[in-house]
Amino acid sequence: MSGFFTAFLEMFDTATISSIVAGASALMFATMGETISEKAGVINLSVDGSMMLAALAGFVIAFETDVVWLGFPAAAAVGMAVALLIAFSNIKLGLNQIAVGFVLFALSTELSRFLGNSYVGRPPVGVPAWDIPGLSSIPFFGPVLFDHNLVVYLSYLTVIATYLLMYRTRKGLEMQGIGERPEAAHARGIPVNKLRYFYTALGGALIGIGGAAFSLDVKLGWSDRPTRNLGWIVLAIVIFGGWHPLRAAIGVLLFGALQAFAINLIPEFPSLSQVLPSIPFPAMILALVVVNWKALLKWLDRYPFLRAILRSDPPTAIGTAFEVD
Repeated sequence: MSGFFTAFLEMFDTATISSIVAGASALMFATMGETISEKAGVINLSVDGSMMLAALAGFVIAFETDVVWLGFPAAAAVGMAVALLIAFSNIKLGLNQIAVGFVLFALSTELSRFLGNSYVGRPPVGVPAWDIPGLSSIPFFGPVLFDHNLVVYLSYLTVIATYLLMYRTRKGLEMQGIGERPEAAHARGIPVNKLRYFYTALGGALIGIGGAAFSLDVKLGWSDRPTRNLGWIVLAIVIFGGWHPLRAAIGVLLFGALQAFAINLIPEFPSLSQVLPSIPFPAMILALVVVNWKALLKWLDRYPFLRAILRSDPPTAIGTAFEVD
């Protein structure tokens, strides 16, 4: 028990919290992208493969040009292309979003392994550090929030921008409308399918940027399937966060904290070094079970304020095609 207690106390170390924030950038971009897409009614189940292919594209472009920032638009284009394939297959062809997304996940994963084979072990290209003068010297908050690089700071802004878009603008109301009641939105003159294309593409671009953030900032370089399983964690965090960007951001940080906790446990339990790094994955599954536990939901119904904080229902029309008569 002392080992667990020691590992838990290390979670509150400034350096540990700073590393959690820095490592969260890739998941933060991808989670915001998937939240936007699902809010508009489109499930992008290809996230895991899409992130991987985008991570490869970002690294290859940055490596070949020696300009790290060119890797991000390349990765965004890859993520956008995969997402648009899902939207097109559903809107134009009437195919099931989940089935198409799963196929694209498998295709993107294998394509990244095939195309990236020659780049395994190549020298890494990374985003340079950029602490914010003045703010980075603030006790605790300085090193935790303002002693990183531009990618990490942009991940903060992406969360804020996603929240403001969804809940403080007319466009956000339209986005929620096409995901909740597309028929009513269409009756009001809102171009449902055009907006679904747009928000799916936007979400895919953010997922792609998340892939590039991983290979160019979080874990530098390219290896075989570097972002493996992170896309599935993104999908779980979106559900855990109740399709709300701020709660989803908290879920990302919680996942990062669980990873840090597992790493801190390894010195205390070296014989379990192969098992401990996988702790965050079943932990997120357990969290999903808890937030969807019927007894808990029934109790939360008695307290609307707590339900609003802890639980949100999925968009009503998520995963369905909208056909214009």
